[in-house]
Amino acid sequence: MTSQDAEVPDAVAASRRSKITPEREREFFDAVLEQIRECGYEAVTMDGVAASTRCSKSTLYRQWKTKPQFVAAALRASRRVRFSGIDTGSLAEDLREVARAAGGWSHKDTRLLQALGHAVTADEELAKALREALFEPEIAALREIICRGIRRGEVPEDHPALDYVPAMVFGVLRVRPVLTGEYADADYLVRFVEAVALPALGLT
Repeated sequence: MTSQDAEVPDAVAASRRSKITPEREREFFDAVLEQIRECGYEAVTMDGVAASTRCSKSTLYRQWKTKPQFVAAALRASRRVRFSGIDTGSLAEDLREVARAAGGWSHKDTRLLQALGHAVTADEELAKALREALFEPEIAALREIICRGIRRGEVPEDHPALDYVPAMVFGVLRVRPVLTGEYADADYLVRFVEAVALPALGLT
C-alpha cells in the first residue's frame, strides 16, 4: 500500500461525501475485488481502481478514506448465503448439496482469500469484513442444516464431530490449491464429504 493510499489528503477528507448510485458503488466494489484476485492486495491502489472505473480518485476517497476501508466495504457488500435453502430432508444429502454449492464458487472465493493473504492478518477490519462476508453467513446456514438433522434424530446433539463440520468444509476449500495446485470443485468436495464428513458423523 502506498503512502498515498494510507492517508487521505486533508482537502479530500474534509470534502462532503458525494452521492453515488448503488449501481455505481457495485461497480467500484466489483472492480477492486477483481483486481485483488488478479494482482494481489498489495498491488491494488485507489488510483488503479479509479482508472479502471473511469472515476476520479477523490470520488473514492470521499466514500472510503483508505484502501483497507474500501476493500472491507466491498467484502461486506459481496455477502451472500449460498448454503441457504438447502433442505432435502436428509442430513447426509444436505451435506452433499453443501459440497456441490461450495464447489460452484470455490475458485472465485479461494482466489480472493489467497490474494488478500497477509493483509487480512495485518488489518483487523479487513479480517472482520472477510469473516462477515464469506464465512459467518455460510457457517450459520450450515449449522441450521445440522440442527435440522439433530431434530430428525439423524445424529445426536452431543456428537463430537458436529463442531468440526464447518472446519472440514472450509478447510478443504482453502488447502487443496496449496497441496495440489487445483481448486476444490464440486466433484472433489462431494467425494470429500462422503469419505470424511459423513463417516465422522456416522452417516452414509
